[in-house]
Amino acid sequence: MSHTGHPPPTGTATVSGRRHTFRSVAPVLALCWLAVFFDGMDVNVYGAVMPHMLDDPGLGLTPGAAGTIGSWTTFGMLIGALGTGTLTDWLGHRPVLVASVLLFSGGSAVCALAGSPGLFGAGRFVAGLGLGGLMPICLSMVMEFAPPRRAALATGLLMTSYHAGGMFATGLGLTLAPALGWRWVFWAGVLPAVVAAPLLLRSLPESPGVLLAKGRTAEAAAVADRYGMARPVPADAPTQGAKGRLDAVRALFRPGARWATPLLWLASFCGLLLVYGVSTWLPQMMRASGYGLTSSVSFLLIINAGGIVGMLVAGRTADRFGPVKVSALWFLLTAAGALLLGARLPLGLTYVVVAITGVWLFSAQVMVYAAADRVYPAAERATGIGWVTGIGRTGAVVGPWLGGTLAAQGNDQLGFTAFALAGLLGALAISLVPLARRNGRTAPAAPAAVGTEP
Repeated sequence: MSHTGHPPPTGTATVSGRRHTFRSVAPVLALCWLAVFFDGMDVNVYGAVMPHMLDDPGLGLTPGAAGTIGSWTTFGMLIGALGTGTLTDWLGHRPVLVASVLLFSGGSAVCALAGSPGLFGAGRFVAGLGLGGLMPICLSMVMEFAPPRRAALATGLLMTSYHAGGMFATGLGLTLAPALGWRWVFWAGVLPAVVAAPLLLRSLPESPGVLLAKGRTAEAAAVADRYGMARPVPADAPTQGAKGRLDAVRALFRPGARWATPLLWLASFCGLLLVYGVSTWLPQMMRASGYGLTSSVSFLLIINAGGIVGMLVAGRTADRFGPVKVSALWFLLTAAGALLLGARLPLGLTYVVVAITGVWLFSAQVMVYAAADRVYPAAERATGIGWVTGIGRTGAVVGPWLGGTLAAQGNDQLGFTAFALAGLLGALAISLVPLARRNGRTAPAAPAAVGTEP
């Protein structure tokens, strides 16, 4: 909303005369949507087939080892996310994104061939490296190309693909795994290398800011004009060279961001603990609560369907009221949903609670990214979001490990309580970001990427 109370304009005219609207940047959003779809498929596939893997005596997988392997995946994602900002400033968004897709497809192939938990875990770690790099790049690209006052909505639309991919993975787990075995589900994870990588390499434009930083001024202007964007200025471009990459990290602690940055990291930690803990262990926790195998796996499908609705609702709501308020409320509602899931409810009511919890759970985390977009200006966006996602991946490591530890001790249902506590802590952290920004401004700060407080 503008300060006058009227809705902000949906687009603005640029040098090329083309209005900067969702329609003008739809090709970029569509390509990133496809990439994140496969990300969601690969992340959720492990939880979708885990009950079948635990029942496979030839693999020798135990609940404790399953949780550890889930953490290997997310540890790889942590490394990939932390390195993404630096690599994209150096090489560009498109080549790093394509390399990420090829990497997690290769890791899926290793998983399909694995004859032991150790080799399977190595495949998941490799896949994690690629998955960790993919998400920050797609988020940064969509936020850069989207109309400025519609960044939260664009982010929400992008992340619907994650849950569509999760639903697709669950469908594979319900159909392929019982009929052909769990390995065929991981073979399906090779599809991104065949489908997405060639499309991204051929059709995805490079970031105008990165092109400008590399001295390719005419190309930067041409890309901006083609998609109805304002032409980039030097302040929008990441500084090149090793010193520039170090300065980009230091800028995360400049006045106005020095206290907001660790709070964003903490909120991202809590959000990703929830996302990956639930994605990995929900079927097994529900099975331990007394539900059948088919119903338990179906809950993963339902919670991702709720996630799609949540992204659309959260994006539009955050553009009006701010992503911080939406994220904090969503975290609180997630905590309430997690506590309800720990109760043994009738099957029909459980499906409803799972779906509603999905509405809040996943978009609470995504609105943390939208808040980060308002904290960091354009030149710092890739590094800032890369570190928010990267540090947050420690939560993604802890979530699967925690679920596996509780399952190994026969305390599966305590996972719901742990997830509720993570939701409460996430709500507290993200709600303090505006206060931290105000208190951190001991010197004039660079303007935020969007002209209002988060």
